[in-house]
Amino acid sequence: MMTTQPQYTYGSANEQDTSRLAEALAPMMTPGTVLALDGDLGAGKTTFSQALARALGVADVVNSPTFTIIKEYSGESLPFYHMDVYRITEEEADELGLDEYFYGDGVTVVEWASRIPDLLPEERLTIYIETTGLQERRFLLTPEGPVYRHWCETLKQNGVFI
Repeated sequence: MMTTQPQYTYGSANEQDTSRLAEALAPMMTPGTVLALDGDLGAGKTTFSQALARALGVADVVNSPTFTIIKEYSGESLPFYHMDVYRITEEEADELGLDEYFYGDGVTVVEWASRIPDLLPEERLTIYIETTGLQERRFLLTPEGPVYRHWCETLKQNGVFI
């Protein structure tokens, strides 16, 4: 019997709202956290990743790893691994040893995650970002696994989601 994952919606009117979502998620993160980001080009995947890095205490400038594929940063309590797999195939991604990041000691954010579905861990938080206006965005969060469901339920109870 197939069960469908619940989906949670967050509305963002601007970059500050996007930062608020990242700031609400950051304290829940533990080693091995994986966020799978998707959305149209320019939807705000990197903006969200930058806000999350700041919320995790990353002091360095975080920019898109489009050509380097993976960038590693030190956060206050956890390493932050930022990936962009847009320009590579799933086979090429598999050769990068992504499991070391996914099951490692930090937080991993994968932009364009839908390009590597067979490599992603079963348990993750999938976030799809839709452009709904010039600055407005809708974040659709799908928790995959009990830990991520608990996160989303907690945020829902705290009034973060619409």
